[in-house]
Formats: sequence, structure tokens, C-alpha cells
Amino acid sequence: MQVLIAIASLGIFCLVAEIFNLRKIMVPVSVLGLLAILGLTLNFWTFSDTFDEQYISMIASTDFSKAFISLFIILTIFILVMSEEFYKEHPTKFSDFIAIKLFLLTGAVAMVSFTNLSMFFLGIEILSIALYVLAASNRQNVRSNEAGMKYFLMGAFASGIILFGICLIYGATGYFDMVEIQALSEGVGVPVWFPIGIALMIIGMLFKVAAVPFHFWAPDVYEGSPTITTATMSTLVKVVAFAALYKLLDGLLTTISPKVQITIVVISILSMTVGNVMALRQKNVKRMLAFSGISHAGFMLMALLTMPTAAENLLYYAFAYALAGIAAFAVIIHVTTDNENELIEKFNGLGKTNPLMAAILTGALLSMAGIPIFSGFFAKFMLFTDTIQTGFIVVVIAAVINSIISIGYYFKLILAMYTKGETAEKHSTSLLYTIVAVLAISLNIIIGIYPSIVLNLL
Repeated sequence: MQVLIAIASLGIFCLVAEIFNLRKIMVPVSVLGLLAILGLTLNFWTFSDTFDEQYISMIASTDFSKAFISLFIILTIFILVMSEEFYKEHPTKFSDFIAIKLFLLTGAVAMVSFTNLSMFFLGIEILSIALYVLAASNRQNVRSNEAGMKYFLMGAFASGIILFGICLIYGATGYFDMVEIQALSEGVGVPVWFPIGIALMIIGMLFKVAAVPFHFWAPDVYEGSPTITTATMSTLVKVVAFAALYKLLDGLLTTISPKVQITIVVISILSMTVGNVMALRQKNVKRMLAFSGISHAGFMLMALLTMPTAAENLLYYAFAYALAGIAAFAVIIHVTTDNENELIEKFNGLGKTNPLMAAILTGALLSMAGIPIFSGFFAKFMLFTDTIQTGFIVVVIAAVINSIISIGYYFKLILAMYTKGETAEKHSTSLLYTIVAVLAISLNIIIGIYPSIVLNLL
């Protein structure tokens, strides 16, 4: 709970700092505050968190929640650092954007720490409202307005479906508390609307993670939103949604039935296949990464099939994917910062005009494709191994084929940087983007070489 309070306090500080014209210290203070909160979170692995015991009916600190909160804080720090450069032309709105991102993080923490469905819904609404604003934040851009409206409508429908599911579960059990609900679900004579409520909640969350067939909003929203918002959606928000989905399934169901497993297999294969096939056709980098995110949603759904080790697989995959995504978007923002052209041809010759950023983007894409020595390879290897052991060989075969397909569109961008004529503009590289890109890809490689750094968090 103290983590929630501390992050929300940082957001309030940013709003108050605007009154006193303290914009220059907002990001440094926020980053230092988040680093302190990260240390506080990690510290509680060895010291008991007695403060949270007062809120055990609403929120609780577990190894799972602390591990994912640590990831969320790291990603938010990277996003805030990039935001200082990205929003420099909008000084009057700067404090709003920074505060909104911190409030978004507050919602993310609630979504992985909840022990009560009402707290879960509160967290998802805080996160969603923040994203609606950020997606439509470029008011003079028609694409941004369209993205914000589409995301608001689809997000509102998804939230409504989740709320309906919560109502049905409450009607069937009389509780919002996860422990009580799970205990009652094991009994005989549970009303028929209990599984219907769970199904509706899962469907709503599949909207949030952009899994097929609930993915149709993602490409347009990713393309139209400001690039820093797209980076937030693609990394932080996606892993938050998957962590919450896992916690819901683990908290509401004692065992995952064969019917649910088959459904997960079908949606996983469809997400991987549709995402990769559609990504091959894209010329816009942000739209390509949107479909890439849909395919990665399919991979992360595979983790739900390996429930004994699902938390470890999901956490490691989330670290690998999110860090690669941050590194990639740091380069993309650098290249496209002066205009709204995010076409692949914009990156032609980047290997000559800016070798460092080209190398980082190459590394990030190779990690997403699952190429050694990057952590993306080890994430997929661990996931495939555990999935085979559970007997779902079909989904692993589909995943391997789709991993090969993904190399096609990732290398399309890599080849553009190194083999095409120079169309990438030669302008000074922002120090902040460079720092974020270097740190993100370095962390990606480090956890690939030493996966125990992440796995020991659970």
C-alpha cells in the first residue's frame, strides 16, 4: 500500500510543481522518487510488510506483485526520461503528461497487488483513463484524436464487460474477496453465472492485451497515438494486463479446466499467426510493432498453459519483451521526432548516419525475434520447454513457425538501416534517448546471460 501512496504522491507533486513553475525538476525528482520506491519494494523481500496487513482484504504484497511492480517502475523511469525530451515543445502541458504517467503506474500497481475484485477494477480504470488522455493528447493531429476516441470506446466496452463479469461473480458468491471466491468455487452447486462471470472477465482482459479476435483496435491506436504513448502501451500496459490476467486466473480458479486450456491454445495460435502475417504487410513502423505486439500476446498466453511455472515464464518474458520494446521505441522516437512519418523507408541508411542507434534497434528487434544472446531467445526457450512438458506440442510447433515468420518483418527494418540508400536525416542525437536505449538493451542482454537475476525475484 505504501508503494501506491508514494507513487500517487509523486503524481500530485508534479501537479503542484506546475503552480510554482518547477517544470525543470519534475522528471529528476520523479525518477529519484521511483528509484527510492524500487528500493523500498525490493527491500520487502527480506523484511515483513506489516503495513500492508492492514489492507489485506483489498491489497497484499506478494513475491509476484513485487517482481512485476519492480518491472513497472523500471519501465516508467525509462518512459519519464524520454518524455522530458519528447514534450519539450509542449511546456504548458508537461506537468500534466508526467503526472498522468505516474497515475497510470498507480493503476498498474493496483492491478497486480489486488486481493479484492473492486480494487482490481479501480486499478484498471485508473490505468485506462490515463491512457485515453495520452492517446488523444496531440489535439492538433487527426490521427491522435481518432486513436483516443477509438481507444476510449473499445476500452470502455472492455471495462463494461469486466464489470459485468464481476457483478455475476458477486451475485454467485456474495463476495468480492478473491480468497472467499476461490474457496466457494471449489464447492458443489455454484450457480451457472459464476463461470459466465469468469468468462466475461477473461474476454475483457483479452481486449486489453489485444489478443485475437479482440485485437482490431490496436493497430489504429498504436499508429495514431503520440509515439511516446505507443511505447507506453506496447511495453508497460501490455505486461500489466498480462500480469493481471494471470493473477485473475490463479486467484479465481483452483485448476484450469481442459476447455479453458483448449481456448487458450486456440487464441494463442491465432494471435501469433494473425499478428505475424499482418506485420509482414506493414510499411509503418508503429503499425508493424502493433501487430508484433499482438503476436507476442500469443506467446505470453502460452505461459498460462504451464501453471506450475507460469509466473516465472511470464515474468521473464515480460522483462525481455518490455526492455527490447523500450530500446526500439527510443530509437524510433529519435528518428521520427521531427515529423509524423514513421514509414520504414525513414530508417534507410541509419546504420551510416547513426551507427549506435541502428545497432541498438537491431539488437532490440533480434531480441523480439528470439535470437541469442538476447533475453528474448531464452524467454522463448524456457516457455517452449515448459509447454512441451505439459503436453501442448502443437502450440509450440506453431510458436516456432511464427518465430521464423517474425524474422521476415524484423529484418525488413534491419536491412533498410544497413543496405538502403541514406534517407535517414543526420541530426543530433538526443542524449536522453541514447541513455535510455543503451541502458534498456544492456539490461536485456544482461538478463539473457544471467536469467537468475529475474527468476530469483519469485
